[in-house]
Amino acid sequence: MTTTPPAVAQDAPLLVLTQKRIWIIFSALIAGMMLASLDQTIVSTAMPTIVGELGGVEHQAWITTAYLLATTIVMPVYGKFGDVLGRRNLFLVAIALFTLASVGCALATGFWQFVTFRALQGLGGGGLMILSQAIIADIVPASERGKYMGPLGGIFGLSAVAGPLLGGYFVDHLTWQWAFYINIPIGIAAFAIAWFTLTLPHKRATRRIDVAGVLLLSVATTCLIFFTEFGGNAEHGWGAAATWAWAGGMVVATALFIWNETRAEDPIIPLGLFRNPVFVNATAIGLTLGLGMFAAIAFVPTFLQMSSGTSAAESGLLMVPMMVGMMGTSIWSGLRISRTGRYKGYPLAGTLVTASAMLAMTTLAAETPIWLICVYLLVLGAGLGLIMQVIVLVVQNAVDPSMVGTATSTNNYFREVGAALGVAIFGAIFTNNLSEQLTAVFTGAGASAAQAGEATATLDPQTLAQLPEPVREGIVTAYADSLAPVFWYLIPFMLLAFVLAVFLKQIPLSDTAGMVARGEAIGGAEAAAHEAAAKKAAAMEAAAQETAAQETAAHDDARRASSTGTPAP
Repeated sequence: MTTTPPAVAQDAPLLVLTQKRIWIIFSALIAGMMLASLDQTIVSTAMPTIVGELGGVEHQAWITTAYLLATTIVMPVYGKFGDVLGRRNLFLVAIALFTLASVGCALATGFWQFVTFRALQGLGGGGLMILSQAIIADIVPASERGKYMGPLGGIFGLSAVAGPLLGGYFVDHLTWQWAFYINIPIGIAAFAIAWFTLTLPHKRATRRIDVAGVLLLSVATTCLIFFTEFGGNAEHGWGAAATWAWAGGMVVATALFIWNETRAEDPIIPLGLFRNPVFVNATAIGLTLGLGMFAAIAFVPTFLQMSSGTSAAESGLLMVPMMVGMMGTSIWSGLRISRTGRYKGYPLAGTLVTASAMLAMTTLAAETPIWLICVYLLVLGAGLGLIMQVIVLVVQNAVDPSMVGTATSTNNYFREVGAALGVAIFGAIFTNNLSEQLTAVFTGAGASAAQAGEATATLDPQTLAQLPEPVREGIVTAYADSLAPVFWYLIPFMLLAFVLAVFLKQIPLSDTAGMVARGEAIGGAEAAAHEAAAKKAAAMEAAAQETAAQETAAHDDARRASSTGTPAP
């Protein structure tokens, strides 16, 4: 499937993709990915303290859901606009938006104000994720991309090791606001690196941008998330008229979106993508992975802090094994794919390993040994590392180079839809069960229903430590009994992802980078030869200039000698 590529200025010089230039551009992508991924892990560790101070324990799932919703909505926008207009300026905009929204989060004084700024962060974070993956496809052939995608995925692991540690330190020794203040210097550094190193061509659109598609997709996604949030909320429930009003809005917006995409001059998500069986299969794996993975990750730090009685810093340390496992298998699988050219076995193994880890985590309780929790998390991370970046590589390799950004963003979009659904649904199950059990604990200790509700809404780890021993034990048990069973709901999604991976087709990996295929750059041996020729030409020019300077000096000496009657030297 092909599409007409956007126009590039006729006099624009071809980008020479030497190995040195590729690594320089890669450094800018690493900086952007570090910014987005570090923030998510810091916030997950600090979440119990944030919701306790701002008064939103019963709505804490919205901190994650708002970010994921915003990220999901803008992913196709960044992907398509990157294909049409070029990716450099969009990448800079994403960094700036994310950094400014971080300032807003730090200065927020109310829970819903905080959630609003988290959503704005998501608008920037979605661009950082999508554009980084698309730019790699622009500059590196699929046959070599694994060794870059692996480390790029490893950034998530590295950030998730550093994030909980920093989040725990900020909560225990400073304030939770520092979880967002830290983004300011990182964001400025990432912007500066990208500004000076991200040398990519600027394009101009030759066809009308699908604004209607953007709006309809945004409405459909928003209605979907609110439908699941209202349905899983005790205040409304699945039988409420408001819940099904959101469902109706989702159906109408989706139908209008599909109708619009069949008629748009340049659709935001071309429906022809779904005639590509490899793309459909890999995207379905991403959707089911999102449903099961993000719900597991989002609330584990909360479980560790409240159920196991650990501090924020200690819960951060306990997340290290998971990210070590993810980093290790992500980098290893990327290197192996670049070496062998085969990718199918990694999602197969990864889904089974992840499902096994989730099965083990259904047994988590307050008395579970710390070392055993670390083992479970290590296995969970190892499984996820075998899937995430591999699926992106498969999608990019299966489509025309002119659509790599659109395909990458669409794949990520459905994964994030799954993530938002998973966090909303399973987060609602967790928080509803937790709210009921905590209310029972406080009323059993002699509090009125109103007092119990207020205590539940403002509960954080520091408050927990100050409560009487019987109440504290009841709260710890409530957290354990509320979260551990949720993993039973997640396992079927991993098994479904395994079945989908069985039917994932193995196709040859392309040996041409996206920009080279589109005629925007030269790479490989041609780039090396071009660089060598340029160096030789520069050396010859320097030598010619030196010779000319020497001849000019000799001529000047001869002229002075002639005028004075002195023999020239």
